[in-house]
Amino acid sequence: MSAPARSRLQRLGAPALFVLLWSTGFVGAQYGLPYAEPLTFLGLRMVIAAALLALIAVAARAALLSRPAQYAHAAVVGLLLHAGYLGGVFVAISLGVPSPVSAVVVSLQPVLTVVLAGPVLGERATRRQWLGLALGVAGVAVVVWPGLTAAAGAASLSVVGVAACLVALAAGTAGTVHQKRFGGGIPLLWGTAVQYAAAAVVLLAGALATERMTIRWTGDFVLAMVWLVLALSLGAVLLLLVLLRRGTAAEVSSLLYLVPPAVALEAWLLFGTVPSAVSLAGIALTALGVALVVVPGRRPVAARPPQ
Repeated sequence: MSAPARSRLQRLGAPALFVLLWSTGFVGAQYGLPYAEPLTFLGLRMVIAAALLALIAVAARAALLSRPAQYAHAAVVGLLLHAGYLGGVFVAISLGVPSPVSAVVVSLQPVLTVVLAGPVLGERATRRQWLGLALGVAGVAVVVWPGLTAAAGAASLSVVGVAACLVALAAGTAGTVHQKRFGGGIPLLWGTAVQYAAAAVVLLAGALATERMTIRWTGDFVLAMVWLVLALSLGAVLLLLVLLRRGTAAEVSSLLYLVPPAVALEAWLLFGTVPSAVSLAGIALTALGVALVVVPGRRPVAARPPQ
């Protein structure tokens, strides 16, 4: 394999793995939420993730955060990405908001990220990227449309649940932009451990104020917790932070468009739920949109001066 081809595979491998891991989060939530309330579930997950990351950082002799500002920025990202984004999604699911509805609301994050990235980060999206963002929204809508119509016909949506989705959307967008602007120089392992610790404090305080904080320790709950901590908190989130250091906020957030199609494909492979032709068309449209945002266009070759 040539060096350019190998380099291209390496660049695509991390985003592909991120999408694969991130897309399994909904399945883990579905398995665990029947046995614990959402803030209690997430708060415990954050405590375990923070402790494990701290142990890994100690064993690896990872660099510590060196300034109070780094602790503050890591805590803000933790509150936005983990307490705000994940908390909103988990609360919405626990209140009966169907996954297609949640997917549509949260999938607006790449567009909002591009809007914020301009004035905050100085990242200007090209016309090609705006076209990709629009195609991504359209593709996600096509994929989840059958679920949306089924949900609309089954029952009315919870107003609080939809509001929780909007909170998740706003928090996820703000957290992505904040991490891109201030997180580049923060040590990865200890910085992420601080994120989880800050999120755990807020989530457990919220659980103490609004929930009974009871957990049924079933096999499904333990399996869900293990998967969400290892694959999501220690896998997908660390990959997300690494990708944000390498690429623009718009490029990284556009990968979230691929999550609903990935869930549809996983349901097909794991549970035999065959996607419709419409869903397959939506998946293709979404993939094209992400490619337009992430893959750089060819630069025009400069004309040679006349001899």
